[in-house]
Amino acid sequence: MATLYTHQDKNVRKTWVLMTSFFIIVIFIGWAFSYILESPIILYIAVAFSIFMNVMSYWYSDKVVLKMAGATPVRREEHRELWNIVENLSITAGLPMPRVYIINDPAPNAFATGRDKEHAVVAVTTGLLGMLDRNELEGVIGHELSHIGNRDILISTIVVVLVGFITLLSDFFIRATFWGHRGGGGRGDGRVQLFMLLAGIALAILSPLVATAIQLAISRKREFLADASGALLTRYPEGLASALEKIASYSYPMKRANHATAHLYISNPFKDKKKTSFMTKLFMTHPPAQERISALRGME
Repeated sequence: MATLYTHQDKNVRKTWVLMTSFFIIVIFIGWAFSYILESPIILYIAVAFSIFMNVMSYWYSDKVVLKMAGATPVRREEHRELWNIVENLSITAGLPMPRVYIINDPAPNAFATGRDKEHAVVAVTTGLLGMLDRNELEGVIGHELSHIGNRDILISTIVVVLVGFITLLSDFFIRATFWGHRGGGGRGDGRVQLFMLLAGIALAILSPLVATAIQLAISRKREFLADASGALLTRYPEGLASALEKIASYSYPMKRANHATAHLYISNPFKDKKKTSFMTKLFMTHPPAQERISALRGME
């Protein structure tokens, strides 16, 4: 397939940029604390912690995502048709067969995750299996396999861990400020509390902005590319177009919808039905379903 691996190298570079940026931010925070408290060991701890978080986000982020989604592994005997579709399309795409997971949720949705094609996962909801026919399910699986082939899954999955950590760090700084205030003053306590409060507020403001910026950078264009590549893989664009119509028609959010993982899914798990104005579309992590359907039907 000519378009399946088009953006693979670019996504790997984006991942390294993201992990390096995270590494620098954590080290800067550690340096600031070590300077204020005049304790170099804090900087060493920050360096070690930053390396640890980057390693964990690379090696274990898929497990974090699956746990957050409530996904469970599938055996061939349990969902034979789903298993066969994933296996057959993987062979066609020239990819190792990913592990298959099920999410017990009536909302129709799916995502792919993992650090590379050898450690990839495709997860679908029970609602998706109950709503789609075989051609439509093949369209969705083809879409997800395109994400795997293009290594969209690497950066998308790492974002969940790193952005989530920034949010937790913000919460820690703000809470620690008030705990320190209630515990009384000490040498340098005033400066530390002020720094922690300002750092917490800054991270609280920046983390959703950073998350949105990253998700916009990796989500909007990649969905159109995965739609097109998935349609070429199945050689039946109408299958995915019809699937997207059915998914878009379902009006209830997923039970475990989470802003940290929303960009992974084939469709927005929150199901926001507001009219898509220009500004609303600008900050959406998924292109409007009708635009995707029209593009697919234009391929026929």
